[in-house]
Amino acid sequence: MSNRKPYVREMTRTWWKDSSFYRFYMLREATVLPLIFFTICLTFGLGCLVKGPEAWQGWLNFMANPIVIILNILALAGSLFHAQTFFSMMPQVVPIRIKGKKLDKKIIVLAQWAVVAVITAIVLALV
Repeated sequence: MSNRKPYVREMTRTWWKDSSFYRFYMLREATVLPLIFFTICLTFGLGCLVKGPEAWQGWLNFMANPIVIILNILALAGSLFHAQTFFSMMPQVVPIRIKGKKLDKKIIVLAQWAVVAVITAIVLALV
């Protein structure tokens, strides 16, 4: 047995603030917070829809609150930011080859946004 003490590096609670890479990562991961609020609102909305017209109207009144609208706009912005960072990573994680040549990264990212636009248009047409 050795009498040597192992080196233990101190780690503060704000270790991530020292690097721009980690600050960006934490910002990206924090986008889940407004999305949690949005998900809870939708869940309660479905519950109110089942309960009847009075409960549904109460939920609609709640959703018309300016604070709720601001939080939903933040959720949308967080969702788009998260999607943009995910889409920009995709060509590095899963490089697509066609006839032995790598497909350009911009084409992959634009194709993903095109799929999002098509799905959005379909959903809006159904509503």
